Amino acid sequence: MARWPSTLRWRLTLWYTALLGAPLIALAVGYYLFFARTLYTRTDQFISDALVAFSRELVAERRASSGITAAIRSTVDEVRFRDLHIAILDSAGGVVAMTPLPDLDAGADRRPSTAFDGWLGTAIRQRDLTKHETITVDGPRGPFRVAIRPLQLGGQHFAVTGTYSLADIEGVLERIRRMFAVVVPLLIVCAATGGYFLAARSLAPIASMASRAAEIGATNLRDRLPVSGGEELAGLARVVNDLLGRLEASFVQQRRFMADASHELRTPTAILRSEADVTLAQTHRTEEEYRAAVTIMRDAARRLTRIVDDLFLLARADSGNLVARREPIYLEELVHDATRAVRPLADARSVRVELSEAVEAPFEGDADLLGRLLLNLLDNAIKHSPAGGSVEVGMARRNGHYEIDVIDEGAGIPPDAQERIFERFVRLDAARARGEQSSTSGAGLGLAIARRIAEVHGGRLVLAASRPGRTDFRVTLPAGTLAGPVAQK
Repeated sequence: MARWPSTLRWRLTLWYTALLGAPLIALAVGYYLFFARTLYTRTDQFISDALVAFSRELVAERRASSGITAAIRSTVDEVRFRDLHIAILDSAGGVVAMTPLPDLDAGADRRPSTAFDGWLGTAIRQRDLTKHETITVDGPRGPFRVAIRPLQLGGQHFAVTGTYSLADIEGVLERIRRMFAVVVPLLIVCAATGGYFLAARSLAPIASMASRAAEIGATNLRDRLPVSGGEELAGLARVVNDLLGRLEASFVQQRRFMADASHELRTPTAILRSEADVTLAQTHRTEEEYRAAVTIMRDAARRLTRIVDDLFLLARADSGNLVARREPIYLEELVHDATRAVRPLADARSVRVELSEAVEAPFEGDADLLGRLLLNLLDNAIKHSPAGGSVEVGMARRNGHYEIDVIDEGAGIPPDAQERIFERFVRLDAARARGEQSSTSGAGLGLAIARRIAEVHGGRLVLAASRPGRTDFRVTLPAGTLAGPVAQK
C-alpha cells in the first residue's frame, strides 16, 4: 500500500498536480465527447437530408413514370450522394433497387439482391421498416451509420435506407485520442515538475527559518529569523521573532534575578562570616563584645532569612504554586493591624502613619499574605517619606471593589521607572536601601511580592499617582467573596 509522502514539498506537488491534472483530463474527455457527438450528429443530419431529397425525387419520378418499380430504379440511377449507399426495400424486406455498396465497388457482384444479402441486409431486415430509425452497424471495413425511413408510393409501403461509412470519422477520433494520450500525460508531468519547483521555492524561506532557528540558543537569543516569503511566512517569522524576544527578555530577567539574588545574599553571609571570624580570632572578649557580635550576626541572619523567604515566595508564585487560603476575614482589621505594626519603624524615622478612612470590608482570602502585602507597602512608604512627613492609609469601596491607598510624601517616582519599580531587585535609591534594616524588606522585592499577592487574590496593585510630595500605591480587590482564582495551580 502506497504511503502518503511525509515531506510538505511532495505533498504540495501532488496536490498541485492533482488539482491541475484532474481538470485537464476532464477537459480532454469532455472535448473528445463533444467533438465525437458533433461529428455523429452532422453525419445523421447529412443522411436524413439526403434521404428526404431522395424521397422527393422519387415521388416526382413516380408521377412521370408508368410504374412504381421503374420510378424507383430510375431515381436510384439518377440520384446519387457521395459515400452514401441508398437502398429501397419493399414491405417484405426485399431489395427493389439500390446504389452500389461502398465496400463492393470493384470486382464484386453488383446485383442488388446479392449485394444486400450480406451483413448490411441482415442488420436492416432485423429492424422495424415501418418506423424512422438510425442505427450503427459493424461492417467489414469498420462501422456504418444506417438510417431507415418508411415511404408510401401508390398505396404500397416501402423503406428507404441510407448507409454511410464512419471510417473517416473514426479515423479523426482515433487521431484525437492518440494526441490526447500523448499531450495530457506530458502536461501532467510538466505540471508536476512545475509544482515541485514552485513548492521548493515557496518553502525555501521555511527551510531558511528552520536552519536559522536551529542555530539560536541560550547564548545568541538576540538573533532573529529572516522575515521573507510573502505575508503568511513573514507573519510566521514575526510571531517566532516575538517569541524569541520574550524568551530573551525572560532569560535576561532570570540572569539579572540570579545576579541580584547572589549579590543580596552575599552581603548578609559576608557579615556573618566576617563577624564570626573576628569573634573567633580574639581569645578573650567581654560579654558586651560577644553580645554585640551576636546581635550583628542575628540581624544579618534575619535579613538573610527574609531574602530567602521572599525568593521562595516568588519562586512559588512563578511556578503557579502560591496558594491563598480561603477564609473569612475583614480587610479593615488587617489595615488597622498593619498600621499599628509599622508605627515603631515610623517613629524611628519621625514619620506619622495616619489611617484616614476604613470601611467594613468582608472578604475571603489569606490573612497572612494580605498582611504581608500591606506591610510591604507601608514599609516602602515610610522609607521614602522625609523626616517629619506622614503616610496616609485610606480605604474605600467603589464599583464592586475594595480600594486600599497607601500615600507617602516622598520625592515621587520618575515616569520612566513607574512600571519598573514592580520588578525584582529594583530600587531607585539602591545605596540607601541596602543600608536600611527593617522587618519587612530591604532587597528590592517588596513591591514585586505585593503585586503577586494581589494578583493571587483576584486583584491588582498599581501606582495610582506619583509626583513630588505625593506617591499613591493602590490595591484593588473584589468586594464580597473572592472573585478571582484563589490558587494558581
